[in-house]
Amino acid sequence: MSPPGRPKDEYRSAQHEGSPVRPPGRPEDEYPSAQHEGSPVSAVGARDRGDGEARGPPAGPEGARLTTAAPVLAVAGLVRAFGGVVAVRDVSFDVQAGEIVALIGPNGAGKTTCFNLIHGQVAPDAGRVLFAGERIDGLPPHALARRGVGRTFQVAATVASMTVRENVELALAAHAGDTWRPVGRLDGPRRAAADALLERVGMTRLADQGCGTLAYGDAKRVELAIALAGAPKLLLMDEPTAGMAPRSRQRLMGLAAELARRDGIAVLFTEHDMDVVFATADRVLVLDRGALIAAGPPAAIRADPRVRAVYLGEDTDDGSAPLNAGRSAAR
Repeated sequence: MSPPGRPKDEYRSAQHEGSPVRPPGRPEDEYPSAQHEGSPVSAVGARDRGDGEARGPPAGPEGARLTTAAPVLAVAGLVRAFGGVVAVRDVSFDVQAGEIVALIGPNGAGKTTCFNLIHGQVAPDAGRVLFAGERIDGLPPHALARRGVGRTFQVAATVASMTVRENVELALAAHAGDTWRPVGRLDGPRRAAADALLERVGMTRLADQGCGTLAYGDAKRVELAIALAGAPKLLLMDEPTAGMAPRSRQRLMGLAAELARRDGIAVLFTEHDMDVVFATADRVLVLDRGALIAAGPPAAIRADPRVRAVYLGEDTDDGSAPLNAGRSAAR
């Protein structure tokens, strides 16, 4: 039976029999809160970065956020196992409107599984995901897109045979539920909306060029415009700079962060380049073996002994240097 207020065709139960996923209608107070006692999730506000730069929601005493609004994304007690391997273990965090949060970790840490749990590709064994106060765990990606959850992928997802403008027009049509109409007839207001999005991502001059002929960095900008066509409140970016030159990485993430902060879009991204992470994120979440081991502003994460031990294999009691911002983390 579908939870109250949720269409039957949108709800998906856990993917294997015997899953401990909560039954519909279970009292909310039976679930762990987004920042339950003992959780490593930090209450440090996004402005308290420790690098002298104020970003994200304001922070109050001892770094507590001064906001009465519900977070755009709230993840509480997520668990997912594959066979005998626990890929995500009791993970809890939230992301506020206009906040840029990085999810990092070494190879096999559970980053991709966590993303897939949030975006509906995989059902959790336990825990919950709330988007703008609404419970969405178990909903498929198309239902989340209609609610305002966008996603970009490690490999740019564009239609190579179509022009840059047509790709964005198609995304706008899909968001409006108008995919039956041939792309060539999507003109007028929708064409103007596509051009406005391309201007925002700096791709106006290439609007009539085929996506299959674009440089990879330009294709990633088009993918960002496609994601923005859905007017997302939450944008999930899975290794958005993979395969890009270092300078192009900084430009793309700088652009994404600028647009997100301007429009109040919550952003959660995974990234292997620590320079990009520390230059872009308001907060950083660190996964290791499926568990969240640290969370906080970039400066604190860079100096955290647990994070140094995970990434560098350091003896954290020897007074060694903080995590090198130039290092890249394994996927």
